[in-house]
Amino acid sequence: MAHYLRLGVNIDHVATIRNARGGDHPDPVRAAQIVAACGGDGITAHLREDRRHIRDDDLKRIQDATDLPLNLEMAATPEMLAIALAHRPHAACIVPEKREERTTEGGLDAAGLHNHLTSIVGPLQDAGIRVSLFIEASERQLDAALRLGAPVVEFHTGEYAHAGLDGDAERVARELKRIADMAALAAKNGIEPHAGHGLTYDNVQPVAAIPQLAELNIGHYLIGEAIFDGLEPAVLKMRELMDLAR
Repeated sequence: MAHYLRLGVNIDHVATIRNARGGDHPDPVRAAQIVAACGGDGITAHLREDRRHIRDDDLKRIQDATDLPLNLEMAATPEMLAIALAHRPHAACIVPEKREERTTEGGLDAAGLHNHLTSIVGPLQDAGIRVSLFIEASERQLDAALRLGAPVVEFHTGEYAHAGLDGDAERVARELKRIADMAALAAKNGIEPHAGHGLTYDNVQPVAAIPQLAELNIGHYLIGEAIFDGLEPAVLKMRELMDLAR
């Protein structure tokens, strides 16, 4: 039997709605508490350099509000390293970041940025923070993660999701196989594979069925569904679909 697949819920876009008008409502901390109450396995939050959604003070409030592990998504910059070291989240997922992009597009070039990433990964690991690299599912990037000593990788599933939206069944199959092959290779080499980006009720199950994957991180879609049905039902439905796939 395949092992339990964890669900990390990204609450960034609760903060996006809050920041659209300023003030404190809706509060991402309340979202974190709801996720904890309905059986979510972790909270993911991306503190961007431009602070477009999660703000610095949100991090401690989230950590204080629930016992769920916090996965801090962060750019590989000295500023973000200092913030991570100050807050000591359970995990830090290093992601690419461009100010002009609407959301994180594509994976981190861990191979091309190896020397720079060494100066970020090392201090995080020394502080007891579990480092993850958000990468494309490729041997080149996985090899870089191995050389950096990252215990976790999160495979970018955006191309898989986009192929489904385009109705391109052949590309969907190709992307799914690529993720599955790299998840197996990661596990074989002692790296825990996760996945995320663009996952929905409609496309999550083939990814969730990959036996080596240990965690999926899903945010934008769940927050969108929560507008219509509530956050708890959205999380519970995603949890049910993931469990059925296993």
